[in-house]
Amino acid sequence: MAESLFRTGPLDGWAGRFAELPDSVTIMAEPFHAMVDVRLAPDGTGRPAPGLPGSVAAAVGTTPPEPGTWTDGEQAAAIWLGPDEWLVTSPFTPPAELEAAVRGPGGAAVDVSAQRTTIRLRGAHARDVLETGCAIDLHPRSFPAGAAAVTTLGQAGVVLLALDGAGTDYRILVRSSFAGYLAEWLIDAATEFRT
Repeated sequence: MAESLFRTGPLDGWAGRFAELPDSVTIMAEPFHAMVDVRLAPDGTGRPAPGLPGSVAAAVGTTPPEPGTWTDGEQAAAIWLGPDEWLVTSPFTPPAELEAAVRGPGGAAVDVSAQRTTIRLRGAHARDVLETGCAIDLHPRSFPAGAAAVTTLGQAGVVLLALDGAGTDYRILVRSSFAGYLAEWLIDAATEFRT
């Protein structure tokens, strides 16, 4: 009789370490998210060809995000990564279905679900923790709710999303191979806020 396989993430088993953090900083590994990288071919003018942004909008349930932002729909979110690239994520839709939903004319959609894992960072000192190792201005007037940036955090490449306008709630997408390193870095950066 074959045993069922369960999906595991690179930060499974870290909950105990995260629970030891001060009350002003909460770190948790979020459940698996399907992720599809969407690229558009230029239309000859240097701008993305029409068509695929519509499939992104249909999959997410809202318009594709503008530069430096992300949008959230009922079933999926879309993150602007560059002039011709978006990352569509969903905790609800299986990767193959999400890839099929965003595939459209004039571009490519590729399942990259295994490439990254998702970390949630919240609390009164969440922004302070990030600012110890991130070079971008994270003040809410510069990085408000809905902002997104491809940046480095503690020397690891990440996609950083602002979830609120107070600088107290962030989602961090990091390559799975760097997840343990970044988790250790975040724990170390948060310890100075222990009361």
